[in-house]
Amino acid sequence: MPIAVTVFGLSLSKVLRDFGYAGLALLMLAETVFPPIPSEAVLPLAGYLVERGEFSYVLVLLTSTAGSVLGAMVLYEAARHGGRPFAERFLRFAHMQPEKLDDAERWFARRGALIVLLGRCVPGMRSLVSLPAGLLRMPRLQYLGLTLLGSAIWNAVLVTVGYLLGSQWERVADVIGPVSKPLVAIAVAGVGGWLLWHGVKTRRTRTE
Repeated sequence: MPIAVTVFGLSLSKVLRDFGYAGLALLMLAETVFPPIPSEAVLPLAGYLVERGEFSYVLVLLTSTAGSVLGAMVLYEAARHGGRPFAERFLRFAHMQPEKLDDAERWFARRGALIVLLGRCVPGMRSLVSLPAGLLRMPRLQYLGLTLLGSAIWNAVLVTVGYLLGSQWERVADVIGPVSKPLVAIAVAGVGGWLLWHGVKTRRTRTE
C-alpha cells in the first residue's frame, strides 16, 4: 500500500484500503460536493492500485464516474431548487468568488452543453458548472449525459496516468496537462458535431 496521503486529516489510502470501490465512489462524490478534496489526488492513487493488481481498471472507472455523476447531480438539484442564494453560499464555502457565478451564467447562456462537458474536465470548474446548469434549468437528461461523458473522460485520464506512473503517481500534476488537453479537444469536437447535427435535423423537421 502506498504512503498515506491526507486531505483535511482524511487518509485517502486508508479509505480505499478499508472501503474499496465503495470508498472510491464516496470520495469522488465528496470531491464534487466538497471541492477541497481533489480528484487529482484520489484517482491517480486508484490508478496506482490498479497497477499493483489491487483494483480493477474497469471497476475503478465505473465506480469513480458513478460517484462523480451523483455528486454533480446533487449540486445541480440543489442549485435548481435553492436558486442563487444556495449557489453563492456554495461558492463561498469552496473559497471561490461569488462573481464567478456571473461569468459562468454568461458562458452557459451561450454554450451550455460545451461548458458542462468541458467544465467536467477542468480542475476548478468541475463543481462550478453544476450551478448555472441548475439555476438556468438545463434539461436533466441533457445535463446527466454530458456530465457522464465529461466525468468519464477526466476520470479515465487521471486513473490511466496514475497507472502509468506507478509508484511515482504523485507526479501526476507534471503530466496531466499535456495528456488531458487532446482528450478535452476530442470531446468538445464530438459534442460540437452532435449539436450541429441535431440543429440541422431539427430545422429539417420543422421545414417538413
